[in-house]
Amino acid sequence: MITTNSWLLTRPIAHRGLHNEEIPENSLGAFKRCIEKNYPIELDVRLLNDNTLVIFHDDTLARMTGLDGYVSQINKSDLHKCKLNKTEFTIPTFEEVLNTVDGKVPLLIELKTSNSSVGPLEKILMEHLNNYNGEYAVQSFNPFSVGWFTEHYPNVIRGQLSCLYKNSDMPFLKKLYLKRMHYNKKNKPDFLSYDLHDFPNKYFDKYDGPVLAWTVRNEKHLEMAKKYADNIIFENIYD
Repeated sequence: MITTNSWLLTRPIAHRGLHNEEIPENSLGAFKRCIEKNYPIELDVRLLNDNTLVIFHDDTLARMTGLDGYVSQINKSDLHKCKLNKTEFTIPTFEEVLNTVDGKVPLLIELKTSNSSVGPLEKILMEHLNNYNGEYAVQSFNPFSVGWFTEHYPNVIRGQLSCLYKNSDMPFLKKLYLKRMHYNKKNKPDFLSYDLHDFPNKYFDKYDGPVLAWTVRNEKHLEMAKKYADNIIFENIYD
């Protein structure tokens, strides 16, 4: 349960860390800057082929590393080759991030899973977090991942990521279920993390819990978010 003075509602959250042209998103450098400036960190977790948990947003390596292939097809031993945006920063493991952050700022952890793969990533994530003393919450677009935490770790603060899926090419019924947040009644998420460009709409308006707005990148976005959300996930506007 989220209290009114929770960090999730009171402290703007840095989207993939405090990154810029020199310091890539989801890098240890971006996370260290969050620690220096006392911002909670939003980050993305994925599993490699050898079940190493890493911080990386995309399915594929191309945008951030210039390499071909899927993140899920590489191993921990390949990470030294995965330079982020032509810098010396490489894809960090989740273990490295926990050791770096060490409870200094909270973590908002987005799980990157598909409906058919729920369980392995979540279990490995909690193996790391069960011995971690810092504050954290989890979130996912995948309602089955959120539901896994409802069933197995109900005391872990969990959020449902959502939007109207306007540009999605997913099947009609799947899109309909997701934008209606059909599984919220069963999963009972502690908060909703919502695309600020989709405020307001009839599906969002039915939700009566805490709301985070993503991704706030300028003053116009900030004013929009203030109308509908309790807190923001941001890029660029704070540094």
